[in-house]
Amino acid sequence: MFERLFSRRRLAVATSRVADGRAIYAIGDIHGRLDLLTDLLAQVAADARRHPADQHRELVFLGDYIDRGTQSRGVIDALLDLGWPEFTPTFLMGNHEEAMLEFLDGHADGVGWLTYGGLETLISYGIALRKLPTDAESATELREALRAAVPPRHIDFLRRCVLSHVEGDYVFVHAGVRPGRSLEQQNRRDLLWIREEFLRAPGALPGKVVVHGHTICDAPQDLGHRIDIDTGAFVSGRLTCLVLRGEGRRFLATGLDA
Repeated sequence: MFERLFSRRRLAVATSRVADGRAIYAIGDIHGRLDLLTDLLAQVAADARRHPADQHRELVFLGDYIDRGTQSRGVIDALLDLGWPEFTPTFLMGNHEEAMLEFLDGHADGVGWLTYGGLETLISYGIALRKLPTDAESATELREALRAAVPPRHIDFLRRCVLSHVEGDYVFVHAGVRPGRSLEQQNRRDLLWIREEFLRAPGALPGKVVVHGHTICDAPQDLGHRIDIDTGAFVSGRLTCLVLRGEGRRFLATGLDA
């Protein structure tokens, strides 16, 4: 079923590649769905066992680990405790992680973050919120409560997330890239938040395939020059992983019978 959904979306044949002997597993937006992450990681482990010739394996997480789902704290714990020595992990920053950090650092009042998923994150850390902050005093009170509730290692994890990752002919980012600029010229906000300008561009980063999340699709979209693997896990039950070996592209996913 999943391959049929995927085949309808695909508009170009894969010619890009990763180096021989390397396997890349890229996982889309998790959004507090620890149950789906656990399921998908089991699929990744099983897939890796079927390819004993791999010389190097990478796990690339595209960001948005928190918010919307009910288990943001559990997701961060699971990522920190992954402990897979046969894989090298890379954790990208998502716009939801940035929004949480901006609130914690006092750069935002938190209202925007809370209204698009942050409330569920507060609950996962044991903080009950009766109403949104209405002034500086209430925002400060909530900020201090969150700072006290979030383990320091979680904050450190969020701050260490990177904005991009390159592997072979692929660039991994959370949201996308600004068309007409090299990867080195991209700015933080575009990498975390861009949508329409990137999605409409026929080839936003010449010579590279951009793998991204951020924009929900019902099945992964492989358009040749970009691959979107945000399949709306928090609401669809479908968390997607892109698997790259050589010139091959495959997908693993949860909830295929949902």
